[in-house]
Amino acid sequence: MAGTEAPHKARVVILKTGSTYPQIRDQFGDFDAWFARVLSSHLELMVADVTQAPPPGQPGDWQGIVITGSPAMVSERAAWSETTAAWVRQAVEAGVPLLGVCYGHQLLAHALGGKVDYHPDGRETGTQSVTLFDSAQDDPLFSQLPKQFPAQLTHKQSVIELPPGAVLLGRSSFEPHQAFRVGKNAWGVQFHPEFNEQIMKAYLEVQYPDLETEGLDANALLSSVQPAPEASQLLRLFADWVMKQQH
Repeated sequence: MAGTEAPHKARVVILKTGSTYPQIRDQFGDFDAWFARVLSSHLELMVADVTQAPPPGQPGDWQGIVITGSPAMVSERAAWSETTAAWVRQAVEAGVPLLGVCYGHQLLAHALGGKVDYHPDGRETGTQSVTLFDSAQDDPLFSQLPKQFPAQLTHKQSVIELPPGAVLLGRSSFEPHQAFRVGKNAWGVQFHPEFNEQIMKAYLEVQYPDLETEGLDANALLSSVQPAPEASQLLRLFADWVMKQQH
């Protein structure tokens, strides 16, 4: 009968920009698996490791794009990263819905003329509070999140300067550029909506010696890890937005 077919899933590519620590991967899987855990029930996903080959096809071949985190640094301007940045710029120009997370957030900013470098105050890690600006009230995704919410974070580099025309959506006490949007369809977030609290704790355990060396209280960071369901909701909101653009 007409009208009884399952709705067509939008085709989304996950641009994988590296891998997590081996001991975390063994326990929880890799970056792409954490995104797929939420997105796969809503979207038809393909994973493309852009450290090994350029992004697949043209950006317009996809109905959505997600860019993962990475142990690499955007400021190193590795050949694979610069190739991906050029593709991302084309994706934004083509209006393809795009979500960049951590490295992906920084790569999006870099691709569009922003500045990425080491944060002058060092590392931000653990469960931290993100506060949204009034600009988020008109945003298709962030308007559906509370004004303040916990989020999982781990990064040394930051978006030091937003790209021209970007709308700043959120900050933390440490990081002034936690979330931004460019145009109507491209978002960057420094925090990790794909992390759960177990993954966040695993990161802190791996980082423990470095945190102590850097003068951070690793035990306090570990004990303050908490669930961050509102931050994680961003993935579902993005999936909904991708599907909405198909109609």
